[in-house]
Amino acid sequence: MMLSRRRSPVVASLQLPLVTTLLFLWVLSWGHATADADIANMTALQKHVSFFDRNKDGIITPTETFEGFVAIGCDVAYSRDSASSVHAALGPITSPVDAPLPHINIHIGLIHRAMHGSDSGALDAKGGCKFVPQKFEEIFIKHAKARPDALTSSEVEEMILANRDPLDPRSW
Repeated sequence: MMLSRRRSPVVASLQLPLVTTLLFLWVLSWGHATADADIANMTALQKHVSFFDRNKDGIITPTETFEGFVAIGCDVAYSRDSASSVHAALGPITSPVDAPLPHINIHIGLIHRAMHGSDSGALDAKGGCKFVPQKFEEIFIKHAKARPDALTSSEVEEMILANRDPLDPRSW
């Protein structure tokens, strides 16, 4: 008779895939540069993403993004996977040329480089300098079906698909 050891779902969800674990260890081994975070002079887009900058140094690390997702109520597995995906996509785009490798941290001062043609239009196309309240309200008018003041994950997905620009490969 063989006894098998079963992992609890909590333990299983906390285990990171080998590649992700190695990536996080590599990132944590690098020195952490800082950028000036002047909230008073931030664009609307910079203020929006600064929620994830937990230590307010102007640079968002994968760990900070993970902590931000957990802070808004996402589960551990979703937070881990989302942080990895977000940083893989936005880190290289928002990193200055002289940033240490790997370019995985998100630099708030350069977040405008990550804007794409399939966004909601709630932030203007000039780097998110101006918040457009009418466009923000349109999001809820067009896509909020379960509640008028919030979007479910499927409603967010519907909004993203509705806003997709077929001529902008970055938004696919």
